[in-house]
Formats: sequence, C-alpha cells, structure tokens
Amino acid sequence: MNRLGRTNRTTKKPKTANNYAFIDSQNLNLGVQKIGWKMDWRKFRIWLEEEYGVTHAFMFIGYMAENESLYELMHDHGYLIVLKPTMEIKAKPEDEPAANGEEQKPIVKGNIDADLVLYAMKEYQNYDKAVIVSGDGDFFGLVEYLASQDKLLKLLTPNQRYSTLLKEFDTHIETLDQHRKDLAYRDRRFVRKPQPAK
Repeated sequence: MNRLGRTNRTTKKPKTANNYAFIDSQNLNLGVQKIGWKMDWRKFRIWLEEEYGVTHAFMFIGYMAENESLYELMHDHGYLIVLKPTMEIKAKPEDEPAANGEEQKPIVKGNIDADLVLYAMKEYQNYDKAVIVSGDGDFFGLVEYLASQDKLLKLLTPNQRYSTLLKEFDTHIETLDQHRKDLAYRDRRFVRKPQPAK
C-alpha cells in the first residue's frame, strides 16, 4: 500500500527515476475548481513522486503578501516554490462599475509563464524527463521542444478543457480530473460520523 492509501497494481516508474515537475499553480488551481473540486496539495506531491518519479516539483505562484502561510505550507509539502511579483491592473474609467455601485477592485496579475519555461531550461541537464502541469497553450513551444528531445514525460492538464494548441501532444496528455478521487481535498471537520444504533 502506498502513502495515499492505495494498493499499487503496476509500477509505472523505475526506482531510479529523476523527473522534475513544473507546475503552473494558477492554471491548475482554477482548472480543478471550475469542475467543482479542490486539490489536496500534499496528496498531489506524493502522487507525482509515486506515479512519475518526480524528485523536484517546482511550483510557480504569483506572490501576494497575505498568502505567506500558504507558501510555507506548500514548501512543507515538498514543493520548490518560485514566487513571481504581482501587479495590480486597475479598471479603466470606461469600464462599467460593479453592479452594486461600488468601485471595482483591481485585478491582481502575476504571469509565471516565462519563469516556468526559464526553469525548465535552466534545470534541463539535471532531470531525466519533465512533467509539465498546465493546460495553457502558452507552453506550446516548451512542450514541443521537450517532446522533440524525448525529455517530456507527461503533460498534466487540470481537466478536459485545455488549449487546442496542445492537442498534438495527446499521447503525453493526462487529465487530472480522472484522479479526483485520489487527489481531492476533503475537509474532515465536516465529515459526519455515523450515529450509533439506538
């Protein structure tokens, strides 16, 4: 039995695998939330190691000061956190005001695409194969290059709705929604205990 509490049917990786994961955290987070679930980050890190021999998992996140405790938690779960400075994009004057008459909140933007590509190439000599976690077509060039060099192990997309630019890599694509049972976060505070028989 493995650390997720499942029995291993087949071993997908050799014991000596040294694969790196490069994770677009926003794409992954929003992608699973859109289909109604929340990722358990601890389980996901274990799953990456057990299923694909991931020894280093780089998590690319837009930095917000109020999320410091989240970054620490992710680090404790075994991710290598790469923080990207964010900036606020204010609504233009011609943009419509919010429905309740309040001023619209600025949009916080922290584009991590360039950083993910940079790290994948900086670390290129250090890993056997790469696992790219995103459904964003902006990574087409990186995915194409890794595949051409036989360095792409998997392209993990959050759900079935990923960029059409990535369709040609179907043999490498695996959607994480099919692993929801193993990877979903469950808040045990709200799990009802069975009532004793009277």
